[in-house]
Amino acid sequence: MSVLAVNRLAKSFGGVRAVAGVGFAVAAGEMLALIGPNGAGKTTCFNIINGQLKPDAGEILFEGKDIRALRPRERCRLGIGRSFQVAATFGSMTVRENVQVALLAKSRQLGAVFSSFPSSEAAMQLLETTGMLPLADRQCAELAYGDLKRVELAVALAAHPRLLLMDEPTAGMAPAERHGLMDLVKGIAKAQGLSVLFTEHDMDVVFGYADRVIVLAEGELIAQGTPAEVRADARVRRVYLGEEAAHA
Repeated sequence: MSVLAVNRLAKSFGGVRAVAGVGFAVAAGEMLALIGPNGAGKTTCFNIINGQLKPDAGEILFEGKDIRALRPRERCRLGIGRSFQVAATFGSMTVRENVQVALLAKSRQLGAVFSSFPSSEAAMQLLETTGMLPLADRQCAELAYGDLKRVELAVALAAHPRLLLMDEPTAGMAPAERHGLMDLVKGIAKAQGLSVLFTEHDMDVVFGYADRVIVLAEGELIAQGTPAEVRADARVRRVYLGEEAAHA
């Protein structure tokens, strides 16, 4: 069974058709890249899957369950995590405290933050997993952007997701940092059986880390397959990659 199955998904804003009958599935442990030019409908798809937007039509199944009626927090508790294009952390809190807040929220004890904020072995384990343990007591406001992305990953993993949505995970990062982060994500996904659906504009990242690639253009799914198959697709080359990028 697929972890996520999206069928005939549609969403319009006024007269603008953002997503038009899109369907795809994410397998257990798979890293699936969702790519396309600006305005293709990638973020709209993410926001519908995450529950921030309601679809006009279509079906969203998570582990076989229809989740269209669930709010984002309910979807998170069900097992869907998300990271955003711009890393969002509490700057005045330490790295460890940011992860502890996420763990408390997962266990529905967020009110305890204001009365008791004990040390958390689980938080330290997550920081070790993401390579942030040496910076556990640094305030997030003091961190380099690449480190903030790792903190955000630890926060997303605190909810123990089975599906992780990553919206342009390497945006704003230097090339070496991009590959370091994606190596980390791929290693975690393999070790934990975690499925990852990610958008990305860096084609080196897409073709280097995705097991499969799906391509949107003007709200429609125009291609899907292995990285090699998508790179060779004539329509994808025409509307997105360009001939030079396709043969690079």
